[in-house]
Amino acid sequence: MKEHRASWILACITILTVDTALGQAPTAPIVHVPSTSVPQAPQGKIRVRASLVNVPVTVTNGEGELVSNLDAKDFQVMDNGVPQKITYLDLGRTPLLMVLLVETSSRIEPLLPDMRKTGIIFADVLMGQDDEVAVLGFNNSVDELTDFTTNHETIFSTISELKCATERAKLFDAMSTGVDMLSGRLQQSAARRLVIVIMSEATDVGSDTRLNAVIQRAQLYNIAVYSVGIPTTLAELKAPGKDVRHRITPEGTFPQPGMPGTVQIQPAEDIRYGHGNLMNFNLWALKNIKDQITGHALQKAAAGTGGRHIATFGPKSMEKAVDDIAAELHSQYSLTYEPKGTKETGYHKIRVNVKRKDLKVRARPGYYLAPPEG
Repeated sequence: MKEHRASWILACITILTVDTALGQAPTAPIVHVPSTSVPQAPQGKIRVRASLVNVPVTVTNGEGELVSNLDAKDFQVMDNGVPQKITYLDLGRTPLLMVLLVETSSRIEPLLPDMRKTGIIFADVLMGQDDEVAVLGFNNSVDELTDFTTNHETIFSTISELKCATERAKLFDAMSTGVDMLSGRLQQSAARRLVIVIMSEATDVGSDTRLNAVIQRAQLYNIAVYSVGIPTTLAELKAPGKDVRHRITPEGTFPQPGMPGTVQIQPAEDIRYGHGNLMNFNLWALKNIKDQITGHALQKAAAGTGGRHIATFGPKSMEKAVDDIAAELHSQYSLTYEPKGTKETGYHKIRVNVKRKDLKVRARPGYYLAPPEG
């Protein structure tokens, strides 16, 4: 079923219909200027199928403030090094289809009251009027707390009533489930931007899924990953005190691994990160986003999908991080173009620039177009 969906969407390319005048040359690209109504295609035209690439783009100034007064002429898009013509530009108007992933392991229990306070930000700021949102909690298992809904009160209640469970935190399995939920609704939600927002530590404990596999699938379906990093150190400081008195191994007894009083040597491959070393990325990642994949799991997922990771320390910064992500998602440009002059299949590297040198741009690094079946 997953292979069928992947071929249906032609990797992360959205197959849209474009209107072309019968018996005459196409008109200039239809570009949507922010704060105006979306232009309508002329009537009485035949419909031709074309492959269009959609790229969510965030633009900030030197102070990190979001810039929302640009037009199509201000952007430059390169696909595998070939300049492209923008056919559509929108600002913050495309509704979101979003999965919230929240860690519910016992390790973060001291911070649970602070995490619950973010419920009102998730519901009233991050979630737009027409957005659909689902919530997953993860510890030793991945649990659906709320299915997709447009009800803000449901999302508020779900986050505000979070409960902790077992110690493990299967972060990568939860991310994979989020990708499954979003990709499974592509056909009925083709006009929505797909987003995963994570509130979690950066460590994975016990997942069967590999991080690089999650990032590749997120890229395949054009899913942006955002994350709010839970401060593990603060959780440990707030946790009840532990008995740290020195335990002496009886004389003549050789201490065994795991026994009190022994020095534990970190294994070569840290089991906290599921099935693999985080630097063991596939060739596509090393070749195409090698300058962006440094850091821990949440940073890698954000860099590989055009999202953003925000580290936090304390309850106020958690709420601010969610608020900052909300502001970005609702102030993003949605840039669309039809690839010209590049190879038809395989990995395509995207580069988006703005003509103003004082501005910074963040977008997903590329997409993969699968070859046609047969």
